[in-house]
Amino acid sequence: MSSLETLRFLFVTGKGGAGKTTITAALALALADRGRSVLVAASREEDRLGTLLGAGPLGPEIAYVRPNIAGVQLVPEVALREYGRLVLHSEKLVQALFENRYVEGFFNGAPGLKEWALLGKAWYHSTETLPDGSPRFDTVVFDGPATGHGLDMLRVPKVILSAAPPGRLRADAERAFASFQDPKTSGVVVVSLPEEMPTNETLELVSALTTDLELPIAEIVLNAALRPLFSQTEAAALEPFADYSGTDAGDVALSVAARRVLAERAQAESLERLRATGKRIRLVPRLFHGVTDYAATLELSRYLLGEPKDLTTR
Repeated sequence: MSSLETLRFLFVTGKGGAGKTTITAALALALADRGRSVLVAASREEDRLGTLLGAGPLGPEIAYVRPNIAGVQLVPEVALREYGRLVLHSEKLVQALFENRYVEGFFNGAPGLKEWALLGKAWYHSTETLPDGSPRFDTVVFDGPATGHGLDMLRVPKVILSAAPPGRLRADAERAFASFQDPKTSGVVVVSLPEEMPTNETLELVSALTTDLELPIAEIVLNAALRPLFSQTEAAALEPFADYSGTDAGDVALSVAARRVLAERAQAESLERLRATGKRIRLVPRLFHGVTDYAATLELSRYLLGEPKDLTTR
């Protein structure tokens, strides 16, 4: 299993609300701190990546936001135009093509084309080289869509291979999909939470990625993990008070402690189920002050490379 530090392309996905974008930003910071030149790419317009990286909103053009980190907001129309320039080698032809209302209607209606525009652009930058032949970026970290839409996006190259006639589009999709399937160059980072429902969704996603698409899982990141507060004896004594309805301070504290015991148990069960997949699991701690800015993202980044830290012992 390759280290995240050696991979050229990382596709980050997971259940909505699990902290996928936060992990993307923290991972970019961790890689940059190790000396990697990183491009972080956002797939949604409601971009938080720039804020989490301590910069303004990302734009449609690649720009550096921190040392060793460039960022871009992927926009389907912009990406399609760029692809047109690569294929046609003429700005006039591209302009004429994209200003044709019939062509515009085709682009808007063609299934999977916009998804390929985003995914294909992100992948292209993982292969892009400078005039001296060296990579423009060591790693592209793509903040992909959440579970279902993320899986649909990753399926698009396979759909193109089965449906498109021979040509540039099919050749590029073939190259991209081969790269995505190579565990030495690419990997999917699946972000989850230490709870039953997110774990169920994560297991379904991992199965689809590995069985249907044969894509390598670089890591499963269990975000917002809890460090155990209580011994087994203490937990057993507290658990019956989870639904305790007393109103004074002592009663409330007892109920809160009991609910924490239940959360820790749910986390342990989730972790056991995820470990059964045989994939590398990385726990990232819950920050109770939240992760809304650069300082908090930087704090999380310390958990995202190297050997996963054990957060399951007191």
